[in-house]
Amino acid sequence: MDGRITRRQLINGTLAVAGAVAAGPPLAPAARAATVSVPRLPWPEANEIVARTKLPVFPDRTFSVLDFGAEGDGETDNTAAIKKAIETANARGGGHVVVPKGTFVTGAVYLKSNVDLHLAAGAVLAFGSDASKFPNVLTRYEGIECVNRSPMIYAYQETNIALTGPGTLDAVRTSSWNKGKDREYLESLVAEGTPPEKRIVPGSGHAMRSAFVEPYACDTVLIQGVTLKNPMFWQLHPTLCRNVTIDGVRTDPGTARSNTDACDPESCDHVVIVNSVLGAHDDNIAIKSGRDADGRRVGVPCRNIVVADCVMNGNWGAITCGSEQTGGIRDVYAYRLTVTGETKYALYVKSNTLRGGCTENINLDSVSGTFARSVVYVLPDYNGQTGAYVPRFGPFTLSNSSSLKCGQAAFNVRGLPNSHVRGLRVSDCRFDGVANTENTLKHVDDLRFENTTINGKPV
Repeated sequence: MDGRITRRQLINGTLAVAGAVAAGPPLAPAARAATVSVPRLPWPEANEIVARTKLPVFPDRTFSVLDFGAEGDGETDNTAAIKKAIETANARGGGHVVVPKGTFVTGAVYLKSNVDLHLAAGAVLAFGSDASKFPNVLTRYEGIECVNRSPMIYAYQETNIALTGPGTLDAVRTSSWNKGKDREYLESLVAEGTPPEKRIVPGSGHAMRSAFVEPYACDTVLIQGVTLKNPMFWQLHPTLCRNVTIDGVRTDPGTARSNTDACDPESCDHVVIVNSVLGAHDDNIAIKSGRDADGRRVGVPCRNIVVADCVMNGNWGAITCGSEQTGGIRDVYAYRLTVTGETKYALYVKSNTLRGGCTENINLDSVSGTFARSVVYVLPDYNGQTGAYVPRFGPFTLSNSSSLKCGQAAFNVRGLPNSHVRGLRVSDCRFDGVANTENTLKHVDDLRFENTTINGKPV
């Protein structure tokens, strides 16, 4: 046993999932469990994912960053003080590192095992303009492993970590250095056989942005309550992690910068995303598993994903799978999503024969709102790229869902002649305000519409 178990309680019709201390020597002082409220889901398999997703447990002990020399005056560099507070908490067996009200300028923050970084009300972590404060770390850039400047919040191979509280993370000051999108350079290194640790971006003459919050190869991660502002790239990017919970988070829908996906779980197992307002200038949730040859080298799928009770305010997919799906995506369950603004699709699935991979067993229930284009869009020839790796899609289910607007057809779902979509089932849905009532459904097996209308007419 690792000192933690997960227990499930039925309280007022919701599942309250809490970490609990297992039998054995108690932590001193007593451990305090994280708690997340998750609705009862319409799929037994999804409820099991929630029940099995571990939450962190921390000693009921606090370490204020002020005690380590931090100053919340909006000017002082607090990188060393925050680092010292986290390292001290870790060395003493864990606890809560508290950032109080104030604006604390800092470089990259590295989370260590058994530490909860807690941002109090009115606390702002303002990530700075000095690139040297963001050291090189192993990361993934658009599905390719490399060494790049650290994300704003980062952890590598750590266990039992959290980022919590009602405070704010602000990356606006990083705009001077956090820029670039030269993925082609990484692709050339992959083609040459360069190992990931030698694909060093800083100093190469090429530039690629760093993600905002990225636990990498970690186990038992909680991100809860915080607000993210002014991202330069993907906002929440758990990568190669297990047992990830994201609860009550607000991400930035600002349109000043592209590719600011709200949440991109990549090659993760057991991820629960709930009670959040996910704004983005791109996808709201984009599920990924590596890109092309490097994705095949790593070969780790993204699976066992639950999304519930979220508001989606990004301009592409509410739930997007791919295009970096080379390692595979499977067993995704999304429930009670409210789609607002100019979000183009409720479900957007994309790959091609260069990327390959699979997106299998994707299920949406009780999704409602406006869709600038379609409710479901499945694209097997994304960006026109071709290769020898045929992607696999389906089955997909959509139930108890509705639209007030679809700017194009409600469904644009295409498989390939040699790789059909293996099931699309739509039940108990009503789609109004649909501009084009002629759906595109090509190379789709096991196609079923039950009790479903488009502009008032049965499908």
